[in-house]
Amino acid sequence: MKKLDTLLESIAKPLIPITPWLLRLGLGTSFILHGIGKFPLPPEKMVTWFESMGYMYPELVTSMVAVGEVAAGAGIILGGLLSGHLGNLITRLSGGAVVVIMIGAILIAHSDWLVTKKLFMSEQIFLFIIGLFFAIKGNK
Repeated sequence: MKKLDTLLESIAKPLIPITPWLLRLGLGTSFILHGIGKFPLPPEKMVTWFESMGYMYPELVTSMVAVGEVAAGAGIILGGLLSGHLGNLITRLSGGAVVVIMIGAILIAHSDWLVTKKLFMSEQIFLFIIGLFFAIKGNK
């Protein structure tokens, strides 16, 4: 067992510095693509859906969601490229934006999933958790 652990450690050790980038690029790219998928603004299908649920200002809200997703995704990636306080701040704010967007998505689109097996088998919970990771950890 110890030999296997040592072998795996020797393989993994040079890759450790890039491990935050695996999460950063996955989350950032996912959010950018989800947001771009809602363009052109306002996203008509989403507006119609929000109207059917009685939300006020659906054109504004859905447009803000789309722009917020693109900005949060880009911020997660950009924050990692910038050193010092600015990069850390951008990463934390972007992670926080992901958390807020995902709470909204879970509560509005998947409220029947709350604290169920279905939630924990969805991508939404993982996007939320990775956003929370960056909101807390920043670039540290």
